[in-house]
Amino acid sequence: MKLTNEELKKIYFGAYRFEETKDGFLQAFQYNKEQEDYFERVSDFWFERCTASTVKTLEFSTKAKKCSFSYKIIWRGSEDSVELAIDGIVTKIYYLRDLKNEGAFEFDLPEGEKNVVIYLPSDATMIIKDFEIDAEVIPAKKGAKVLWLGDSITQGFGPLRSSCTYVSVANRLLNYDIINQGIGGYVYDKNSLMKMEGYTPDKIIVALGTNQFGSETMDDVEEYYVRLMEIYGNDMPVLTVTPLWRGDVPNGEPTLIKFCNNIKEICKQYKNITIVDGFKLVPHLPEYYLDNLHPNPLGAEVYGRNLVEAIRKIGF
Repeated sequence: MKLTNEELKKIYFGAYRFEETKDGFLQAFQYNKEQEDYFERVSDFWFERCTASTVKTLEFSTKAKKCSFSYKIIWRGSEDSVELAIDGIVTKIYYLRDLKNEGAFEFDLPEGEKNVVIYLPSDATMIIKDFEIDAEVIPAKKGAKVLWLGDSITQGFGPLRSSCTYVSVANRLLNYDIINQGIGGYVYDKNSLMKMEGYTPDKIIVALGTNQFGSETMDDVEEYYVRLMEIYGNDMPVLTVTPLWRGDVPNGEPTLIKFCNNIKEICKQYKNITIVDGFKLVPHLPEYYLDNLHPNPLGAEVYGRNLVEAIRKIGF
């Protein structure tokens, strides 16, 4: 059977809103239009990435033996992947470097009832349509609604594998219903924080700062949390993850550590913010990084699992 786009939306996770193109493709967005307009005004780099697929997922259970859908890639940043996971195990990887800008995916599925996750790219924009499957699909049941705010590491750059980003790793264990608003190159910028009509998360995770640790003041960070509380209130549970270790700035590490400590001091002013020390989440070794800044698949796996352990330990 072929799913209509309205039916497809029910198994499409990570979207705040959808738009349909003239030729029937479904595009999912994680920001509202006003936020996108802001990014378009201030930075082409940010604007391209704020509309990326950012590892949105198709998630469902089924007894089907096959499924397929058509796709278009309308923007490419870095080359990562589209991946199929069955009951938590990746069984198929399509690398974007091998894909044309338009085509179709066909997935063979194992016998019996199984949970299926299809990971879309992190740093590219893929639109889809004509999802077909030879048995009933039951949308995945998700837990808490979580708004995830961050930079390129949160968006998913580094592993160059969509299922291997630290958010993907963490969410396989936590099963949040997430909206991932990570953007490559992003910073603490209060202007991007706007009320999203019809959407109120249960929790918020903020993982920002590595792109501005050399700032002369902490004004941007202070103003960001003021605006965040204005929008969501001082009772909203917020988890702040301070920046990870960076091996590409060894002489600047004292400045980075000072910046992380200043973030902690700002966050301690809010009773609803819990702090996780990013320096403790990934080993300080080049083997865990793509470029001594962005965790590679190994580093992202360690990051995601250590973050989950911290979240469970503090009861966030």
